[in-house]
Amino acid sequence: MSELEALAPAKAAQDESMVATRRAIRVMAADDHPLIRDGIAALLADRTDMQLVAEAANGVEAIEQFRVHQPDVTLMDLQMPEASGIDALIAIRAEFPSARIIVLTTYAGDALAQRALKAGAQAYVLKSEVRKDLPNTIRAVFSGARRVAPDVASQLANYVGEDSLSDREIEVLRLVAHGNSNREIALFLSISEDTAKSHVRSIMAKLRANDRTHAVTLALARGIIELPNPKV
Repeated sequence: MSELEALAPAKAAQDESMVATRRAIRVMAADDHPLIRDGIAALLADRTDMQLVAEAANGVEAIEQFRVHQPDVTLMDLQMPEASGIDALIAIRAEFPSARIIVLTTYAGDALAQRALKAGAQAYVLKSEVRKDLPNTIRAVFSGARRVAPDVASQLANYVGEDSLSDREIEVLRLVAHGNSNREIALFLSISEDTAKSHVRSIMAKLRANDRTHAVTLALARGIIELPNPKV
């Protein structure tokens, strides 16, 4: 056996190691809960084909850290301080159109999922499925595929073709959730009370709600609005 032949297996192993290193998927985790970020770090630690390269605790940090590290795949929570996950997603995609972002959330609501997917998310994953599905979802999104959690896909299918609320109706619904009357809504938005009533009727019809409280409950479940702040 020649010296070159003897060295061939070692060189092949070295080349394979270099390829594996080059192919490691660089991941960023953006979540305001340290335990979630720690869990993601632990989950990815023993994966040789992916590496956690950055973390962020709020939406503003997510944007800043993405600029610095430009990860291959970003895991983005939706409910974060400073800037929401949706806002961070939009900002990142505007600056880096090829950014691959996986929404990682506890919210299965169809409206929230729709907003995230329209904003450019390639996947929508529920935190309850992280341990089982996350590594494969990261690989799939890195390869250009899209993924939506089954529960979320089912929710989306349930409301296909239905009229969505307008921006004004969502604004009115938030005020209803705050506990405001039609008169208070009219004053707050500088519209007539009849117009406020008309918006509320339209909201209830589109959501197929029995009353105002039912409309708020449905909207919260679907992610159309978030939990209300104190009454304005």
